[in-house]
Amino acid sequence: MKDNVLKQRVVEGGNGLKLYVEECGPAVAPAILFIHGFSQSRVAWYKQLYSGLAQNFRLVSFDLRGHGLSEKPQEREHYTNSRWWADDLAAIIEGLALEKTVLVGVSYGGYVICDYLRFYGETKLAGINFVGAATKMGTPEAFTMVGKEFQALFPGFFSNEIMVGVEALSQLIKLCTYREMRPEDFYTSLGFNCAVPPYVRKNMFTRKLDNDDVLAGLKLPLLVTHGLEDRVILPTAAEHHLKVVAGSQANFYAETGHLPFIENPNRFNLGLATFARQAQGWAGPKTL
Repeated sequence: MKDNVLKQRVVEGGNGLKLYVEECGPAVAPAILFIHGFSQSRVAWYKQLYSGLAQNFRLVSFDLRGHGLSEKPQEREHYTNSRWWADDLAAIIEGLALEKTVLVGVSYGGYVICDYLRFYGETKLAGINFVGAATKMGTPEAFTMVGKEFQALFPGFFSNEIMVGVEALSQLIKLCTYREMRPEDFYTSLGFNCAVPPYVRKNMFTRKLDNDDVLAGLKLPLLVTHGLEDRVILPTAAEHHLKVVAGSQANFYAETGHLPFIENPNRFNLGLATFARQAQGWAGPKTL
């Protein structure tokens, strides 16, 4: 399908860092910008980019700073400066001239979305979809929303001993889904997890964040998608977001872990398409 052919480009983000970006779908269509999570990559969204969504939406995915094919500087401030995270999203939205953008952020992507909102506001956006998203970090309340099994893996994530890191990342991948991944999906995920240097992972978790002030003032439509069996970011995080953001919509998945867009892509894609149509105010087809 022509619309599923990925176009590749490099965008200069915060403090000049180079970000690797891919897109597909009609160039004039309303945009959906996908933001992956901690130690992941743009490849995590392949069940969205290679789907019927590309017939009606302009789909954009990129590697976060320090991940995938984006630059991986060693200096700590590249991963702790909220303004630079915000600048990354702004550079992609401006550089690609995205229209009526819906942001979809999984896990750490929630922090990045909040960074963007804090510095750039809502004017370029049509809606937001939190997917197993986190918005608090480094506080006692934040730790109540993070699974204990996930927290136990932190030392391995930050280790410079290769096999220690590989084992921790393998356990993370297993923790992310309710049902066991197919071997080909598991090894693909392990590959892009291992491509992230330990110093990136460590520095990403040294921030102290509480974004309730940003979320409480949100006027955009917010869809909160969360697996009820999520052991990475607990469903209590979703419940918190629903309380803080007036008018937000809940989309809970039974027998699903941290990655509903991988475990149940058909439902996820249809739900995202429905939400995006409503948020962007257009009468597109109701099936993919």
